Amino acid sequence: MILQGKSAAPGIAVGGIFIYNKKYNIPPETVIKPGQEQSHLDKYVSIKRKALDELERIRLSMLVVDPKKADIFDAQKEIVEDIIINEEIPARIMNERWAGDWAIYQVYETVLGVLRQTSDPLIADRAADFDDVRALLLRLWYGQKASNLSELKDPVIIAARELLPSDTAGLKKDMVLALLTELGGVTSHTAIIAKSFGIPAILGIDGLLGYVKQGQTAAVNAEEGTVILDPEENVTADLISKNGVFRKERKDAEAFLKKEGRTLCGEKIDIGLNISSSNDDELKAANYSDSVGLFRTEFLYMGRSTLPDEEEQFSVYKKVLQAFGDKPVILRSMDIGGDKQVTNLELNREDNPFLGVRGIRLCFSRPEIFKTQVRASLRASLHGNLWFMLPMITSIDDIRRAKEIIEEAKMELKNKKAKFGEPKIGIMIEVPGIAQIASLAAKEIDFASIGSNDLCQYLCAADRTNSEVESYYQPFHPAMLSVIKETINAFSSAAKPLSICGELGSDLKALPVLIGLGLRKFSMGAASIADVKRKVSQITIKQCEELSKKALDLPTAKEIEELL
Repeated sequence: MILQGKSAAPGIAVGGIFIYNKKYNIPPETVIKPGQEQSHLDKYVSIKRKALDELERIRLSMLVVDPKKADIFDAQKEIVEDIIINEEIPARIMNERWAGDWAIYQVYETVLGVLRQTSDPLIADRAADFDDVRALLLRLWYGQKASNLSELKDPVIIAARELLPSDTAGLKKDMVLALLTELGGVTSHTAIIAKSFGIPAILGIDGLLGYVKQGQTAAVNAEEGTVILDPEENVTADLISKNGVFRKERKDAEAFLKKEGRTLCGEKIDIGLNISSSNDDELKAANYSDSVGLFRTEFLYMGRSTLPDEEEQFSVYKKVLQAFGDKPVILRSMDIGGDKQVTNLELNREDNPFLGVRGIRLCFSRPEIFKTQVRASLRASLHGNLWFMLPMITSIDDIRRAKEIIEEAKMELKNKKAKFGEPKIGIMIEVPGIAQIASLAAKEIDFASIGSNDLCQYLCAADRTNSEVESYYQPFHPAMLSVIKETINAFSSAAKPLSICGELGSDLKALPVLIGLGLRKFSMGAASIADVKRKVSQITIKQCEELSKKALDLPTAKEIEELL
């Protein structure tokens, strides 16, 4: 039998299945007797302290092994102390006489409901941390011992419904051949762990636990997202051979990490970095990237009860700018709204969120929140080379309105006698409407970046998070290449920088044709940089231009992909 899922970390493995079934406590809906309220509240306060102590022990143990994993448990400690949650749970206990365990379960369920309904994978994957904290609190409430994967004795392929941070605490990578889950996306905790440990991982395997058996032999090909159960000997031998090739490929690619991105004919290709936080692990990539092509600032607003103030944002932006020195850091203003619900902003639920109040539209509807971010960015720009980018721009009116608000923020800083810089102002090209008037937009701004993920979904009228229309979401649709070509031509004529920061920017199939169309600036996740630099070193500009001409003449996405 062959199972299919999403490849979250590359690699190949053959071995026995270990089914990890974590016990989860779901308490009954219980109303306590009058007079019992205070004892339940006291117990909640006590287990909260125990939870913080346990998370701190895990964090310290992870600090030496993997700082990125340690950050996960820091974030979970913040969830335990979340202001709104710690107002709601005592209120339910004292005012409505809910049993403590039921109050914990239900209050967290409300928060999880908000997080899970979003179609933004970064925010949806944040739900795993809240679920993990809830499970910890309920385990402590019932006095149960911890259960995780730190006690594995032999190398196995782990199969689970979902893996939460506490499940993988103390995980020994030598004992894990591969990770398979029913839930989770490429930005989930499981994906982060798998990539950091170099463990092959396939996530989102529908019905996984209904197919696999304890100890069953499986062949995992995370290059293709496939799991073969009870493979034939010749299949196993073939995969072991492929694994040897894969490991050699990885080693060869690593050699390019600190080299310049330069074609075989000597042309420089800028390789930038997409980052989603300011943690030290992400900032290490400054050593082998030319810029931050996309600094997602949404992390500042997620998983907390209050909005980040100007000083907090200033310190975070300053830290990133200082890490990259003179290299450009393209900071994207908060891309939240509609489908991207956060607990500290009351946003209306929308039937069609991708066409709703998101990105710059939310900034216009909440100008004070936007101006707080703008002021912090302007002040931070004195400490590096900051470029300020606006998402979800659809018209010249949007650009001019945003620039007016930025000028208002500057005036506010002047009135306070605060020092600030003059960063370049740019936009995301992700809405077909603005792409069609790219030559006009280029006159209004200093730079732009193509957001290929949203551009593709709007151009193809296919929700990129809806698996039922997955076949209609076509990054290699002829219209995509045509729109990208016209955008490149417009910004080239205006002598304004243009980059690409969506998934297409790190796609090795797409790279040559994008270079052939005239693109010279790419931005991607740290894990893709070595492979992209190696690919760049193997091609010439002439080859790329010839390829792009052929691609532009083809009528279907399938034919273009076959060519590439």
